[in-house]
Amino acid sequence: MSFPDARAGQGGGAAGGWLREWLTAWNTFWFTPADPLPLAVVRICAGALLAWSSIVWLLDAEGFFGGSAWLPPEEVWRMNDQPWQWSWYFAVSSAGGPQLLTIATLVAAILLTLGLATPLAAVVSLAGFISAANRAPLNVFGFDDILGMLLVAVAVGPSGAALSLDRLLFGGGRGPAASVLANIALRLVQVHLCIVYFFSGAGKMLGASWWEGTALWGAAANVQYRTLDLTWLARHPLLTNLLTLSTLFWEVSYPALVWPRLTRRLVLAMAVLVHLGIGLAMGMMEFGLAMLVANMAFVPAETFRGIASAAGAGPVRR
Repeated sequence: MSFPDARAGQGGGAAGGWLREWLTAWNTFWFTPADPLPLAVVRICAGALLAWSSIVWLLDAEGFFGGSAWLPPEEVWRMNDQPWQWSWYFAVSSAGGPQLLTIATLVAAILLTLGLATPLAAVVSLAGFISAANRAPLNVFGFDDILGMLLVAVAVGPSGAALSLDRLLFGGGRGPAASVLANIALRLVQVHLCIVYFFSGAGKMLGASWWEGTALWGAAANVQYRTLDLTWLARHPLLTNLLTLSTLFWEVSYPALVWPRLTRRLVLAMAVLVHLGIGLAMGMMEFGLAMLVANMAFVPAETFRGIASAAGAGPVRR
């Protein structure tokens, strides 16, 4: 009778040891202090992208967000599929109100890019972006989804701790300290990016053209969608198959292969090729740039310092 009891005790100890190891790994993953430099790079790029988007909104702020917009305020809930959503554009009724609120988002985005009053600028930028997305859901595409993900991380973490006017003016000459919040913010981007890629790839696997290796040809042959003439791919069906299936494999395997150092560089290099290709060939450069910025969350701080040194920008302080 003692033998089964001993085995049960060993099993319980093994299970307890596994649980402790898992909890330790979880805490290490989320709560290890990290260098805020990669988050600062993401902040600069996300702020610049939001500034660009705000300028586009200002071309016709009344048409996007006003009372006589393309999508009337009382019909917004139909697009969002919920009876209520928050947006500061719902609070204004004057003719110049949408323009002023969009200018506020633009100013916050510029301050975020420069890293001046960064915590406040990050919150206002996020509020302005959410307001725009909730007020004009007809204009929300992949670019906006990724930009929102980046702005959340920038608002959560100490994104002004490096490469910012705040650091230059108020840093006292010291380099940015490692921060748990910086790590959490970067992990948020990384985990969300893995989810985006996996489900994007899984969704593609429901389409026969991806299994057949002809999906990219469908995009290249669409004259109303493309910005580069890639019809020469018709003479190279094997190349089209290779590009299609490689893209599909890369998206599905991204969540597994981006974490090991052995495969991370290859996966990130593929991201550059894929998203620059999408931007140049299909006219979605903003989306491609947003995805590349999100991938920067996987680039170590030492790599950014090495790039800065190679470019002659001088050392970036630790």
